[in-house]
Amino acid sequence: MLMTTNEPVEAGCLAAHEAAALYRLMTWLSPAFPVGGFSYSSGIEWAVEAGDITDVATLAGWLDVMLGDGAGFCDATFLVHAYRAAEAGDEAALHDIAELAAAFVPSRERQLETSSQGRAFIDIARAAWNAEGLDVMVASCGAPPVYPVAVGLVAAMHGVPLAPTLHAFLHAVVSNWISAASRLVPLGQTDSQRVLVMLEAAVAATANRALNATLDELGSATFRADLASLRHETQYTRLFRS
Repeated sequence: MLMTTNEPVEAGCLAAHEAAALYRLMTWLSPAFPVGGFSYSSGIEWAVEAGDITDVATLAGWLDVMLGDGAGFCDATFLVHAYRAAEAGDEAALHDIAELAAAFVPSRERQLETSSQGRAFIDIARAAWNAEGLDVMVASCGAPPVYPVAVGLVAAMHGVPLAPTLHAFLHAVVSNWISAASRLVPLGQTDSQRVLVMLEAAVAATANRALNATLDELGSATFRADLASLRHETQYTRLFRS
């Protein structure tokens, strides 16, 4: 039987800790959470100008590679290891992961993108969503952590489970890429949703791969995307900061 809006919801359908975790993930990784993600395109702006991305198919293909073989997989792996280090209270390991993640970014603008969002995420989390031990873990990073590390350690300190955190993070990253492309190509809202649908399996596969990846498995093969990020720095007309 279909439930109507007038029918009461059974008590206990969602446990209190599950509801809290879901609520926090939806908040932290919402476009409304003020980390400034809307101002970055991760090099997509140059790819559109160069003619690499022109429609739904080319955008989906570009993002699929970025997700599975580039920044998507690398950031997901850093999130996983930062989460586990923070959860275990291993300050030394978290410091090393944060340092490696900051050094792993291939261009100046991508560095600005991930470090600015990471700093904003930590600042807002401390101000509005603080948790016991969060300040200690942030301090152990040595410098404000980049975005995936920030999300991983905050989620760990709030006890939000790792797997849904990772999946929600990748969904947010892909959604932001699509949002940038929708303004640049441009694409309509329906076509933007079609791209999101096309990448559903890739998001799940990347999340599962990152959950089992070691830091030694980190690596990128997205040379064109890295070149796009570098060339965006000198692009004459720009809407985005990266």
